[in-house]
Amino acid sequence: MVTVSDNQPLAADPAIDALESRIAAARATEEARLARDDAPVADGRRMGIQVASTLLGYPIGGIVIGLVLDNFIGTLPWITIGLMFLAFAAACMQVMRLTKKNNAG
Repeated sequence: MVTVSDNQPLAADPAIDALESRIAAARATEEARLARDDAPVADGRRMGIQVASTLLGYPIGGIVIGLVLDNFIGTLPWITIGLMFLAFAAACMQVMRLTKKNNAG
């Protein structure tokens, strides 16, 4: 049986040193993988919010501007309907641009 007194330091074991370096490398690799995996999720959420706000915001803006113009000119509801459809078409084009830019980059 080998006993070690408190005053004598243990000799460095190369196997333990190699194991510690392998554990550190594995931790670094795992942290890099986790950081890489989180990026698409955050990017997807951002893209979803941007698409939803575009598809809602453009037509609502067209409706508001159309109502103001229709009330001013007295042609209710024709300008409102026209701007609503025009704004929706513009929103669809903007979403296509966003997705094309996201897929390219």
